[in-house]
Amino acid sequence: MDETVDVDTLIDGLIEREGGYVANPADKGGPTRFGITEAVARANGYRGAMRDLPREEAAAIYQRIYWLRPRLDEIARRSARVAAELFDTGVNMGPAVAVTFLQRALTALNRNGKDYPDLVPDGRAGPQTLAALDAFMAIRGRTSGETVLLRALEALQGERYLRLAERRPANEAFLYGWLANRIGDR
Repeated sequence: MDETVDVDTLIDGLIEREGGYVANPADKGGPTRFGITEAVARANGYRGAMRDLPREEAAAIYQRIYWLRPRLDEIARRSARVAAELFDTGVNMGPAVAVTFLQRALTALNRNGKDYPDLVPDGRAGPQTLAALDAFMAIRGRTSGETVLLRALEALQGERYLRLAERRPANEAFLYGWLANRIGDR
């Protein structure tokens, strides 16, 4: 694959989009800085005030928890665009949700198991998921296959945003921004 992913550039762009300190009472995630919630910061050893979370610590959390742990580095070896999409989705919805979207999309696109076996949507990018992605890309083609897979991932993401807003009216305050900033080209 000629494409490479500079995860530091992805993280920089994400931090830029997420902004600095926010404490919106309608946000169930509570106080955030650079998009890192207080719960995630605490779980990763940060003990200071959220408004003081260093950018470098936020970047390290993104790399470790949202890039390496869900094995997006492995996915990036197969498709930089898919890995970047999963990274952004995982930051917003959780890495397991993002990988589950990939597994669901790959299963739906496997022509009833003719191209590769169905996947169990467990949110882990293990050997079966990576093999399915390899097979999908080989059969469907790097350009058109990747585009269709990205559209499927974004459709799942958009549907989840709408469902979140329907189930919790306070989320309607975030829906426009989610759809404007998280779906499609950034």
